[in-house]
Amino acid sequence: MIELIFSERCTGCTRCVTVCPSNVLALGDDGKPRIADQAACQTCFMCELYCHSDALYVHPDCEQAVSLDPARILASGLPGQYRRDSGWDEWAAEPRYTNQHWRMESIFALARELAPPSPSTDTGARHE
Repeated sequence: MIELIFSERCTGCTRCVTVCPSNVLALGDDGKPRIADQAACQTCFMCELYCHSDALYVHPDCEQAVSLDPARILASGLPGQYRRDSGWDEWAAEPRYTNQHWRMESIFALARELAPPSPSTDTGARHE
């Protein structure tokens, strides 16, 4: 379940908001994403995959939110681990990581198209 957004790392690109299939994220007043509906998180890690600045942390527990120390999570190197382990973006040429997510891109795109906007949190942030 999405747990942390590190605003100091966030570039405000909004890719995480756009790719989330269940509208968990919305734009805040500062133009950066905020967690709008944490309970809707499917723990799909799409937001982490598309965040080039590693500004998000999704905890693997998909059933309940957990209390985390942001400083410890940053120090642990966990932000960006899913992108790295998936061979995403700058890790694609790394032979230790095999990117197979490209096989799912059409399914991810369909999920984004079919996801209904969240009734109270949609601020027009979905930039397709």
